[in-house]
Amino acid sequence: MSPSDSESADSVAETAEQNQESASSKNVETHSSSFKLARVLFGGVLAFTAIDNFRELDDMIAYAESEGAPMADRSVPAISGSLLFGGLGVAAWKLPRLAAGAVATFLVAITPVMHDFWAKEDDQEKEQHMIHFLKNTALLGGALAFLRVAEDE
Repeated sequence: MSPSDSESADSVAETAEQNQESASSKNVETHSSSFKLARVLFGGVLAFTAIDNFRELDDMIAYAESEGAPMADRSVPAISGSLLFGGLGVAAWKLPRLAAGAVATFLVAITPVMHDFWAKEDDQEKEQHMIHFLKNTALLGGALAFLRVAEDE
């Protein structure tokens, strides 16, 4: 075995060891204080929003109907339930793929229907809907990030 072959074998072994360490550290990352705080903040706010939807269900249904949401009397409770499940699941990191997927599905389904700023004529209403649309887009980014991390576990 030549010296270059030995160096090459050492390099391959080092790379394999680094990959193994990297893979095993991924689980540690999801248990870090900052990741736990991110989960609780993200999921907690979404769970609170869902609970608030249930407390004001009649108003939420009326609002959804006014925005043209289909079957609002059924869809609002169902989608609020998925948001509650997703928010609690992300916060507790239980069934994280399913939970983050539920949040992402909620956001993709409701954002263009409930916050269609492009269809508003009143400037103030247009601005408010654009703010909510952009907020939901940012939340979708967070849900997709949590979904990606959950796939590694």
